[in-house]
Amino acid sequence: MPRHHSSADKGLFIGFLILMFWLPLPLGSNRPWAWAIMEVWIFSLFLVWLWGFWQGRFKLTPVFYKAKPIFILFGLWLFYIAFQCIPLPYFLIEWLSPEAASMQALWTAHPTTATLSVTPHTTAISLLKSISYVLLFVLTLLLVRRAKRLRWLAYTLVLSGLFQAVYGSILTLSGIDSLFLEKVPYAGLATGSFINRNHLAGYLEMCLAVGIGLLIAQLKDSDNTTWRQRLRSLVAWVLSDKMRLRLYLVMMVIALVLTHSRMGNTAFFASMMIAGVVGLILFRQHAPRATVILLVTLIVIDILIVGAWFGVEKVAQRLQQTSLVSEERDEVNIYSISYWQDYLWTGSGLGSYKLTFPRYRGDDVRGFFDHAHNDYLEFGAETGIIGLLLLGSIVIFSLGLALLAQYRRRDSLSRGIAFSAFMAITALLIHSSVDFNLQIPANAATFIVILAMAWLAYFLKPETRRKSKVRKRVVLAVESKVQNNPIP
Repeated sequence: MPRHHSSADKGLFIGFLILMFWLPLPLGSNRPWAWAIMEVWIFSLFLVWLWGFWQGRFKLTPVFYKAKPIFILFGLWLFYIAFQCIPLPYFLIEWLSPEAASMQALWTAHPTTATLSVTPHTTAISLLKSISYVLLFVLTLLLVRRAKRLRWLAYTLVLSGLFQAVYGSILTLSGIDSLFLEKVPYAGLATGSFINRNHLAGYLEMCLAVGIGLLIAQLKDSDNTTWRQRLRSLVAWVLSDKMRLRLYLVMMVIALVLTHSRMGNTAFFASMMIAGVVGLILFRQHAPRATVILLVTLIVIDILIVGAWFGVEKVAQRLQQTSLVSEERDEVNIYSISYWQDYLWTGSGLGSYKLTFPRYRGDDVRGFFDHAHNDYLEFGAETGIIGLLLLGSIVIFSLGLALLAQYRRRDSLSRGIAFSAFMAITALLIHSSVDFNLQIPANAATFIVILAMAWLAYFLKPETRRKSKVRKRVVLAVESKVQNNPIP
C-alpha cells in the first residue's frame, strides 16, 4: 500500500479508536444528542472508507470476506426492523400481529394501512442506531488489518475502562459524587460518566475482560531454577508492562466493587471463572502454568484483598437482602411477559417499550419504566421471537467462534483476545438477565466491537511469522558473512 494510502487508513483507524474512547463519556451516549454524535461519527468514518475504496486506496480485508455469514444475519436483522416500520395493508397486519392492528385501529377509524410497530417513529430511530452498530462491526473488521492494530484496539478499551474507573472511584471516595450532574438515585456510588451504576458495571465487565485477555497473551512459563534467576524475573515483571496492566485491572475492579452492583460483580467473577475453566480446557497444548496462576490470583486478590478494602461485603449484603418483595423490577418483568405474549412473534416495534409497557403494568409498579430490567424480555417484547432468534444467532455465532479460536489458534494474542471476547460476552449475557446494558449506546457499541474481536481472533493472521522470517534471513546473512570473512 502506498504511503499516502497508508496514512489515510491510519487516520481512519485513529478516528475509530477515539470514537471507542468517547462513547461512554457523554452519559454513556444515552441521550438523543449523544447518540446522534455517535451515528454521525460512525457514518462519517464509513463514508470516508467507502470513498477510499472507490478510489482504490483501501481494500477489503481477508477477515471481512470470512465474515459473510454474520453479515447475512445482520442484514436480515436490519431488514426485519425496517419491515416493522413500513406501512403494510391493514389485513396483513391483522394476520401478522392482531394486537398491533387493534392498537392502530384506536387511532384511525377505518385504517387501510398499518405497521407492525405500534410506534413507527421510535422504531425508525432504533433502526438508525442498529445501522450504526452494524457499520461499527464492519469498520472493526476493515480497519483492524493487523495484529498490532488489534492490540491497539484492546488497549484503547482498557484505557477507557481505566478512565471510567479512576473518575468514578475518586469522586465516590472523595464524597464529591459528580462534577457536572447531581446524582440523586446513586449518591455515594461509583457511576463514572454514566447515570446508572449498573451501566458502568456492565462497561467495566467488558473492559476488564479485554485486559485479562491481554495479560494472558503476554504470559509465558518461566525456565528459572535458581533463586537469583527467580528474583531477577520478579524484578523484571514488576517493572514490565504486565505489572502496569495488572494495576489497571485492580483499579477497574475497585470501581466495579464501588458501584455496589449486585449482578455486575456477580457477572464479572462468574464469567471470569467460566472463561478460565473453559480456556484451560480448550487450549490445544498444555496451558502455561502462568495462566493458571494468573486466574487464581485474579480471583483471590480481587475478591479477598481489594473487595475487603472497598466494600465487597456491602455487595454481598445487598445480595442477601434481595427478595421478590423488595425488588420492583421483578413485577416489571412479570408484566413484560404479558406484554410480550400479545406481540409474540413480530413484537411491538424496536424502541417501543417505554410507550407500550404502561398499558400492562399493575398498580404495584410505581414510577416510569422506559426499559425492562431484562434485555431478553425487552428485545422479545419489541421484536418478537423472530427478532430474538436473529440477535441470538449473531451472539451465539460469535461466542462459538471465540471458543474455536482458543482451541485452534496458536499465537498468544489471538488466544488472549478470544478469551476476552468469550468472557465479555458471557458477562453481558449474565448481566442482561436483570439489567438493560444493551439498551445503552456506549455499552451496545462496545459489545458489538467485542463480537467483531471474536472474528478477528479467529481469522486475523499473526505477524510473528513474517517477523521470524526476516529474523532468519538476517541471521543467515550474518552467518554467511562470518564464514566468508573469518576472524584472523
